[in-house]
This record gives sequence, C-alpha cells and structure tokens, in this order.
Amino acid sequence: MAFPVDLATYSAFMLTASVIVLTPGPDTLIILRYALSSGRNVGLATVLGVQVGLVGHTLLAIFGISVLIASNPIMFKAVALAGAAYIGWIGVQSFRPHGLLHVGATGKPPVSMTKAFRDAVFCNLLNPKVILLFLALFPNFIDRSRDDVTVQLIALSLGLIVINILWQAPLAFAAEVVRRWLKNDRTYKLITHSTGILLIAVAVLMIYDNLI
Repeated sequence: MAFPVDLATYSAFMLTASVIVLTPGPDTLIILRYALSSGRNVGLATVLGVQVGLVGHTLLAIFGISVLIASNPIMFKAVALAGAAYIGWIGVQSFRPHGLLHVGATGKPPVSMTKAFRDAVFCNLLNPKVILLFLALFPNFIDRSRDDVTVQLIALSLGLIVINILWQAPLAFAAEVVRRWLKNDRTYKLITHSTGILLIAVAVLMIYDNLI
C-alpha cells in the first residue's frame, strides 16, 4: 500500500510542524508545571493528554467542525475565551498550598495523573491556535485532487503527534531530574509560581487577542 502523502511533501510538513511544536506554548508549560510538581509519571500523563487533544482536533477537522468554529467569529472567540479561562485557572492553582512541589504527608503527589491528563486534554482542545494550526497548515500539505483526503489528514496528524511525543516526553523526564535535585521548598515555590505566572500571562494574552 502506498503512503497516503508524497514523501517530499510529508518531509516538508514534518519540518514545518517541528518548528511550530518547539515553540513554547500552553502545552509545554503545563507539562513542565505538572512534571515538576508531581513527578515523571504525572508529566507523562500530561503528555498523553496533549496527544489525545490532538486526536480530538483531527476528528473535528475530519467532520468539518473546526471549519465551522473558525468561520464563526462568536463561536471562535467563545472557544478561545474558554481556553484562556481554563489555562488561567491552572496557573492560579500554582499559588494554592496543594500546588507546591513537595509530596504531602499522604505520600501522594500534589496533582494526580487523572487530573493532569484531563487538564492537558481540555487545554489542547480549547486552544484556538491548535484549531488554526489544523486549518492553516494542514491544507497546504493535502492533495485535494485525490479521494483519500481523510487518510492524508490522519497521516499528517499522526506525524504531528509523533513530533509532539519526541519533544514533550523528554521534557517530562528532564523535569523529573530537576525535581530530584531541587529539594529546597523556596526553590520549589519559585519554580511553581514562575510556571503559574507564565500560564496566567498566556491566558491574559489570549483574552486580549480575542476581546480587543
């Protein structure tokens, strides 16, 4: 069976997508925040959540829902503002006692794998830039003269997911190493609060972009 996308085109897509993925955004910040606060496994659960979010975007694109959202200014702003609120809320959690990086008296990490996974899924799904990524980037690498447009879209999405994993999984492992070395509570608070501030800043910029 022939590969659904021309190899030269696919290589160009992978290169372009790599540049976009390596640009820091909410997904990267959330992975670092949860891996630093709760360890490698929670960080990897966050990485998995991001990929599930991308699968969701792929399905939305296949069924044309992404186009519907992007073409409706009110709907697009509503999704963007919901995403900003969710990202901002996660950032605010960094300043609450349970958001500290040390393990509590129960021996459990501050953030569960389930919560990290869920937050990553919703943050990715509600990120309007990811919607635009699928609408602006993918069409440039799809041959619409062929009958297998859906298969091409899936192939490109799988490539994007692979790039994400190759970049984000090492981040979770690296954050765990840093976490083991930084035992001082003041340092832990500084790291947690810093990532929280960055997440809040991202949320404020998203709100600004969609209200001004």
